[in-house]
Amino acid sequence: MTVDQLEQEALKLSPSQRARLAKLLIASLDDGAESDQEWLAEAQRRDEELDSGEVAGTPAEVVRERGRSHFGQ
Repeated sequence: MTVDQLEQEALKLSPSQRARLAKLLIASLDDGAESDQEWLAEAQRRDEELDSGEVAGTPAEVVRERGRSHFGQ
């Protein structure tokens, strides 16, 4: 089975089944503690940017609407 065929089959799954599959696939890419430390550092950096005013956050409703329009829902 090719990746394209696998993708087509995966898209036939229910949303909850796709979410489960996505979680399993992402977990399979996790390289352990180093990755966790990198994500923690990134989260702290972003938090500091928000606190300093260097960047502005985006309201959740705006993010949801962008997602809906991008994915056609």
